[in-house]
Amino acid sequence: MGFFKKGRQEFIWMTTDTFLLILNSNRHPVAEVHILISDFAFYGKIAEKWNAKNDMTHFEYGNPKSTNVLIQMVDDHDLSVIENEVNVVKEKAGDDFCLIAVKVDDWNRDLSPWRAPAVFGGEAFGGGAEKTLAKVISELNDQRKKYYIGGYSLAGLFALWAAYQTDVFKGVAAASPSVWFPGFTEYMDEHVIKSRTVYLSLGDRESKARNPVTATVGERIQRAYSTLTGRGINCILEWNEGNHFRDADKRTAKAFAWVMKNSL
Repeated sequence: MGFFKKGRQEFIWMTTDTFLLILNSNRHPVAEVHILISDFAFYGKIAEKWNAKNDMTHFEYGNPKSTNVLIQMVDDHDLSVIENEVNVVKEKAGDDFCLIAVKVDDWNRDLSPWRAPAVFGGEAFGGGAEKTLAKVISELNDQRKKYYIGGYSLAGLFALWAAYQTDVFKGVAAASPSVWFPGFTEYMDEHVIKSRTVYLSLGDRESKARNPVTATVGERIQRAYSTLTGRGINCILEWNEGNHFRDADKRTAKAFAWVMKNSL
């Protein structure tokens, strides 16, 4: 079950194809609305923006009152399996958390820390991570809460990079992060991360990719792990079975569960 807000109302996502509309004031059910989640255009339209100055759409899952807040940048595929991810986090770390899934409009533009040539097809990386992070951080202002950032693939890279920019995140859950990104491990060598706990993982077949750039990911993630542990960061590198496209939801859930349980 998850929920998101629209104005004064809150929507509870009860199943894969049902929303229950409730009043914000006292949470008494007033209507039940059935829609198909697969029709994401409609799903996206009723999702709430953070505020008038922040146009990022976000969805919330878990316990909205929890002081453990998990931040994850997501795309359409992530959202299609995120309920399962939430359930796995609960199995491994309990239900005292709120996961905020932030919808990314342009994956390569919004999550890349700097401009870089195209690696897949003809779409280059736009270097928009700084703007994306600024929007996220502007909403994380509750001093009573502990914020963790994580994600899968390029969102995992974004989470790692974000922890070098700010100390707001208590832990980083980087599942199969795109550390093959040009210049990133060199960046890690030259800068100091501001989170004390970092989870890294990779599929044991990811370095067998045909793409010569992404095939360096195995060597790169071991270098990243060595850099972090060498600086006294509480860090683990876990190897998962399979290639990059296997069990992204479960891998991300394991990452979040570990950082919540092991954060310094």
